[in-house]
Amino acid sequence: MNLIITITAITSILSIILIVVSFWLPQITPDYEKLSPYECGFDPLGTARLPFSIRFFLVAILFLLFDLEIALLLPLPWGNQLTSPLLTFLWALIVLVLLTLGLIYEWLQGGLEWAE
Repeated sequence: MNLIITITAITSILSIILIVVSFWLPQITPDYEKLSPYECGFDPLGTARLPFSIRFFLVAILFLLFDLEIALLLPLPWGNQLTSPLLTFLWALIVLVLLTLGLIYEWLQGGLEWAE
């Protein structure tokens, strides 16, 4: 019982310290950039009819693609317990090779460069 009270006290004190620091630390140096809203590189107070940069779209698509890769490879450790784990690892290898080839193609085409 004494251990539970000690652990609860330590976690409570640590949580209170982190909460105080998180409220106190950002107020030290507020400047214009930190206080301004950020909307995908657009000025939020300007017109809404500006052309959309394809670079933001490309980064979003690449993020979704590699996020999907993680979701597809998540059950891979449990594939070791199947009757034929070699087939599972072969499919995982095919997915990784395809994504790596796609990344190399994007890299060589210059799709990952922000500056012209």
